[in-house]
Amino acid sequence: MIQIDFERLRGLGLTPALAQSATLAGEPDDPLSVDDLQLMRLTEVHRETVRVHDGEHEHGVRVLPRLLRELVAADTALAVGDWVLCGTDAYGDYRVHARVPPLASICRRDADGRRHPVVSNVDTALLVMGMDDDFNPRRLERYLALVQASGVLPVVVLTKADVASHTPGLIEARIKALRGRVPAHVELLAVDGTDPATALRLSRWLAPGQTVVVLGSSGAGKSTLTNNLLGTAVQDTGAVRAHDSRGKHTTTSRSLHRLPGGACVIDTPGLRTLRPDADEATLAAVFEDVEALAAQCRFRDCRHGDEPGCAVRDGIDADRLRNFHKLLREARRDTLTMLEKQQQMAVWKQRGKAARVRAKFERGE
Repeated sequence: MIQIDFERLRGLGLTPALAQSATLAGEPDDPLSVDDLQLMRLTEVHRETVRVHDGEHEHGVRVLPRLLRELVAADTALAVGDWVLCGTDAYGDYRVHARVPPLASICRRDADGRRHPVVSNVDTALLVMGMDDDFNPRRLERYLALVQASGVLPVVVLTKADVASHTPGLIEARIKALRGRVPAHVELLAVDGTDPATALRLSRWLAPGQTVVVLGSSGAGKSTLTNNLLGTAVQDTGAVRAHDSRGKHTTTSRSLHRLPGGACVIDTPGLRTLRPDADEATLAAVFEDVEALAAQCRFRDCRHGDEPGCAVRDGIDADRLRNFHKLLREARRDTLTMLEKQQQMAVWKQRGKAARVRAKFERGE
């Protein structure tokens, strides 16, 4: 059997399902005997190495080139939160030999449509947004789509309540603005990230064995919240710019930390490219009000654009509807085949050429 100390690893989030999956992951054609493989959890990913935790100690290790090739071929990569099987080489150093298939993986897409895992095996995502100039409902809707596409539970955490309280009515106005844009089943809390009572308010998602990830833009207060949950200043924090409340990337890489109560938290830097790996069904869950009103539209195939009798356009905030259309276009573009993308590109080129000809005609050239 693969070496799995369940009691020692349970505090890192190990479950019976993951333990069974780990046993299967170590079976096929591994050069080491099964007894030489030990289950660990990945806590950091760097360019050349990764860090793993065995339940007692952290180790800086390298990944076998064979595994890296397999992951690239599968259009994926190692992510913080993954469970991996490690074995020692001839010099007694650990090497990562296999990745246990994650039960949940939050992924984003790049401009080419390729998937990039953000974190793996998390139970809850704390979507952090400041109530200062960081407040951006459109961006929050993207984070909701990002998380719900993975099946992870989202919780919206509005930070900097201490700052917002200096402006009468601002906290209430921010919450009211989101209530019309966040699905009814998603919890929404306004907190002061530096207040020790905040950890108590979040405790229901921090039970022993649970893993939460903190997501949000730079300067939203993610590292401050992480330090609060840890009870010590482990993550660096920094000031935000006065004119727009944007912060520098004080957190430069994702990292997993064990909390005193037995849960784990993953802190993350702000995502520079926030394109959810979401399909149309996921967007329907995020924009459930759009789906509900769509049944009242005059036309069954209404696109909620300029069609007459559109109940969605009449009942949904215009900014929210624009964001829905933008996310829907991205989701549909990601499902196109290569031939369909080439055909779409040909149409765009033809339209561009026609526009240039029309412009020359209007200029009299």
